[in-house]
This record gives sequence, structure tokens and C-alpha cells, in this order.
Amino acid sequence: MQDFFTWLGRTLGEIIRFVVDLLVHFFNNLGASARGFFDGLAASLGISPSLVSLAVLLLGLWLLYLALRALLRRRLVATLIWALLGVTVLSWLIY
Repeated sequence: MQDFFTWLGRTLGEIIRFVVDLLVHFFNNLGASARGFFDGLAASLGISPSLVSLAVLLLGLWLLYLALRALLRRRLVATLIWALLGVTVLSWLIY
């Protein structure tokens, strides 16, 4: 009877170890993939791959999105303001 519980504990431990190793490899590969994506994006835009540059890029794209929303609502002045702000922010990065 003791051999059965030894076998059961060992099997359960190996299963848990396999799941933990699988999750570790998954998240390591996910981080490497995200890092590669951001490095490629930054290289194609000609900006540094820092978090600040990526945050400014997201801010500029968000401002252009607001300009598009204002355009769809037929608010011409707001469209021009948001678009000007978005292009200005993006021009700080890409020159």
C-alpha cells in the first residue's frame, strides 16, 4: 500500500513540475516575442526602443484616433486640433 502512495506522490509531483516548466517557457517566449516586436517597430520607425519612446508613440496614435473620431462626428475644428497635436507628437519621435 505504501508503494502505491509513493508512486502517486511522485507522479503528481512530476505533473506539477511539467506544468510549471511549461508555463515558465511560455512566459519567457512571450516576453522575447514582445521584445522582438517592439525592437522591430522601433527600428522601422527610426526611434529608440525605450519605454518612453513607445509611450510617446502610443500618445501620438491616440491623438490621431481622436482626430478620426471627431472627423466621423463632423466636427472639423476638433479634427484639425487633434490631428495637429497628433502629428506634432509623432514628429518629435520621427525626424
